[in-house]
Amino acid sequence: MTAELVRGQNHTLPQTRLEIRVSAGSPVVAGATLGDERGTVRGAEWIAHPASHRVPGLEVSRQAAADHRLAVDLDALPGSVHRVTVLLALPLGPGQPARFGAVAAPFVAVTGLDGTEIATFTLTGLDTESAVSALELYRRQGVWKVRAVGQGYAAGLAGMLADQGVAEAAEVAASIQEAVASGLARSVTPPPRTSDGERVRHPGGPPASGDGGPAAPAPPGPAPAPPDPAPARTETSGGPVNYAHPRRQTSAPPPPPPTAPPAAPGQPAQPVAGDATGWSMDERLYNQIWGMFEDLARAVAAYRSAVDFAESRMDQELDRALSDPRSRIGGAGDRAREEARAKHDELTGRAREALERDLAQLAAESAVVEPALPAAYAGWGNPVWHGYRVPMEIPMALRIGDLHLPEGIGLRIPLLVRLPLERGIWVDSGRTASEAAAATPGDRLRTLAMETAVALAARLLAVYPADEFSVHVIDPAGSAAGPLAPLVDAGVLAGPPTAGAEGVSSVLAHLTRRVDLVQMAIRAGASDALPPDLDTAEQLLIVNDFPHGFDDRAVTQLRYLADEGPSVGVHLLMVADREDTRAYGPVLDPLWRSLLRITPVADDHLADPWVGHAWTYEPLRAPQGSRVLEQVLALVAAARRAGYR
Repeated sequence: MTAELVRGQNHTLPQTRLEIRVSAGSPVVAGATLGDERGTVRGAEWIAHPASHRVPGLEVSRQAAADHRLAVDLDALPGSVHRVTVLLALPLGPGQPARFGAVAAPFVAVTGLDGTEIATFTLTGLDTESAVSALELYRRQGVWKVRAVGQGYAAGLAGMLADQGVAEAAEVAASIQEAVASGLARSVTPPPRTSDGERVRHPGGPPASGDGGPAAPAPPGPAPAPPDPAPARTETSGGPVNYAHPRRQTSAPPPPPPTAPPAAPGQPAQPVAGDATGWSMDERLYNQIWGMFEDLARAVAAYRSAVDFAESRMDQELDRALSDPRSRIGGAGDRAREEARAKHDELTGRAREALERDLAQLAAESAVVEPALPAAYAGWGNPVWHGYRVPMEIPMALRIGDLHLPEGIGLRIPLLVRLPLERGIWVDSGRTASEAAAATPGDRLRTLAMETAVALAARLLAVYPADEFSVHVIDPAGSAAGPLAPLVDAGVLAGPPTAGAEGVSSVLAHLTRRVDLVQMAIRAGASDALPPDLDTAEQLLIVNDFPHGFDDRAVTQLRYLADEGPSVGVHLLMVADREDTRAYGPVLDPLWRSLLRITPVADDHLADPWVGHAWTYEPLRAPQGSRVLEQVLALVAAARRAGYR
């Protein structure tokens, strides 16, 4: 029977190999400290956190997430450890909640390896605190117990670690938040949290385990309550879709009209393009794509959870069978191993069957949705580009690549970002850890990175009205003439690519002035007082080969544009090798963290803060031999010329 603890209450632990599951309304940092008999943490090596996720007997998650699983083996802890304290903290950064009072109350459960709950605790009553000691496992007279703590700290991680006796608490807290910020910079914006009724549920669901074992969760842990709706364009809070868009109504959107007959009982629903809610087909498709993303994430989480359960149960059965010396003689041990392996194979087989059914249903849905996508959501190979016309208004979102997981390698989910862009993009031209990057020569990788940036700029030019988007290019050494040719030849740039230190300074000064003037006009409520020579269109600055040609003043201006530019329509598209920027030290770390990092080749660096998956990102490329990019840019240039007459 599960013990539902309140603050200060304790409960005896019946076993020593445990999982601690955390569910929160938004991504949180989860860690743990090891304390001696007085509860003192003797050093940084006694702390498990995202930058050092494993200590003896304890393993925590490497990133901020809404759902965590901490693995604990009390028997493997050092003998001098008498207390394990589970810590939760809010990640720092723009757009992140600053206090636990602004998010849903975290829920913590101590479970066995089979998922059976031993004790649970809901951390209510938090307000200004940004870090909290959730619960502690402690040893008393040779018996391990769990106690609900719920002690919050308005001083954050540093204050909490200092309270536990950590000598360099501020430095350790800073390293934890740095590791988390690096993970968030690589993260996919979480999809809108949908209820079961908002998506066509796939048949089969998570596999049910036999012999009294639990069904594999999807995703692991109890589902957190969604937070209150946030202001416009704040999907990162994990709440429901916010329809407060400048060109959209703010009341609840209507459900989609029926377009297909209902499925027969016991048969899977037939996929239909645009079956999500929304005011327009574009909005329905946008919500449907995020629903597919969430369904794939949950299906894979359920499969991985079922496999983990099957493996842990097999290990337990083998441990019990082989702990008896009599079973090691004769065929008893062999039979025990065969039976344990057979149960393991049966469970994983059923889990794989359920996953295959879900993947097949999602593949069928993708086959219907992909041809129906508008140009802003479509890949370059979609026939919709052959009928392209310059739009009259900007779309809801833009596709910048595809995502997939190793369990469903053939299933691609479009990666959509909202428009106007909420943050800039960093195209990493360095030799990353991915196999594709390691196998690509450095010069070729830099060329691919610039081609990726040019393709993204072309898509942005194509989806905006002809007079509402301008592109500037800084190419200090003039090394990107080849990749830039489609933009230069079409005549769609605001000016020739800028080279040399003087050119860098001139472009940055021009865009910095624009940001300053628009911000002042907005604060004063005098937008009609802007200078007549000011280009009020959205601005995109492509920077190649950074930091070549940038002095300290130029770097400061670039950081300013990254921080302040998106709110007034100035956006960055950086093409650089992260290693080349380390010469500036930590001054560029905020710039790196504030931009969405993508790669010119396939790379599994994008983190999903909700279920902890590492998604593989693939950039969009035009089909071999296709001139669709040049054709689209030619139409954009013609529309601009017609508008200027």
